[in-house]
Amino acid sequence: MRKIIIAGMIGNGLEWYDFALYAYTALIISQQFFPAGNDAAHLLATWGIFAVSFLARPFGGVFFGVIGDRFGRRAALVLSIFMMAIPTGCIGLLPTYAQIGITAPLLLIVIRILQGLSLGGAFSGSMAFLVEHAPVNRRALIGSASIVSLGIGFLLGSLMAVIVKAPLTEIQYESWGWRIPFLLGTLIGFIGFYIRHHCEESPLYEAAKQDGTLSATPVRDVIRYEWKHMLQAIGIYLTVTMPFYLMSAYFLTYTEHSLGRKPEEALILGSVNMLIMIVLAPVSAWVSDQIGRRAVHAVGAALFLFASIPIFTLMQQPSFASIAAAQMLFALIVAIYVGPIPALLVEIFPTRVRYTGMALSYNITAALFGGTAPMVCQWLLNTTHDSYSIAYYVMISALISLVALFFYKERHTQALT
Repeated sequence: MRKIIIAGMIGNGLEWYDFALYAYTALIISQQFFPAGNDAAHLLATWGIFAVSFLARPFGGVFFGVIGDRFGRRAALVLSIFMMAIPTGCIGLLPTYAQIGITAPLLLIVIRILQGLSLGGAFSGSMAFLVEHAPVNRRALIGSASIVSLGIGFLLGSLMAVIVKAPLTEIQYESWGWRIPFLLGTLIGFIGFYIRHHCEESPLYEAAKQDGTLSATPVRDVIRYEWKHMLQAIGIYLTVTMPFYLMSAYFLTYTEHSLGRKPEEALILGSVNMLIMIVLAPVSAWVSDQIGRRAVHAVGAALFLFASIPIFTLMQQPSFASIAAAQMLFALIVAIYVGPIPALLVEIFPTRVRYTGMALSYNITAALFGGTAPMVCQWLLNTTHDSYSIAYYVMISALISLVALFFYKERHTQALT
């Protein structure tokens, strides 16, 4: 089981390692890959490129979903990590706007699309792989390892950026130092490739394969027979993806750019928020193994609905302590809601089309509401000049998830089919 958990975590961790680097270096990227002047517009464009990679995810979800449901979870996971490692290193080699002009941001878009295709199968595959190996009474707890690896990957990316930056001058770091962590991501990817390649296949998948119950056309079957479950999964996952990307990506630049704090303070807060999620998500998952997924998710969504306005009021206070308290409270609610989500997504779809159903639901939601969250929040702030507009966006997401949870049928004590 230890080897299974490590295999499920490591590729997923690389995804968020790259994600943390992109978020942490968003300001530098906006300066390196766009012409000088109009910093606010270039930062918005940088988050737009971030969002473009998510638009590719549903296509990656279809591609890897078919591989995962027809040829095995392990095959999809091995291929996805390989496709992630190479583009991550390519970002570290990419010429700047000053060197090749408009070709620089265009190449960055191409690389991010390739990463988006890969990520379309990585996270959903990690969740399916872990939960399908777990006993009934520990499905959420073991599945939460994918959430923990998400946080660890993010922290590793932030830590690597700090370690590389420490001995360099500001000019050295902005000129070439920021590239080093991206290049190191390729090495991490090949380590994960080796571990996943030598791991056992999901026993549920093997049983379905031997019984001849696997779907030959998983995309068509999911859309035709599982569309209600897809709508439920999209609605429930909405309050994972939008608040998480708000916390883990946008808060970094929001704290520095809009609240006027130092970059080091923004990074510290981002790291503390991730630690809160790493520690508390498994606790939330364990609770859901005892009382069910719907109850835990309903509590998290209700907290977002009623606490978002007070949180953003607190975040506008001038003291660093107030900003920290607000963001930590937000991270606490994210941890409560996100812990049981891997188990819920696995339980909602049958084994014969599970990978495809999860990948489509997760990636459609991430593409529309997750990857776009930093860009939309920046646009809301630029347009309204009111931070409460971001809070309202969170509240709308929570309300939609509560409606989806109302129609969700609890399955936490049932065997996977």
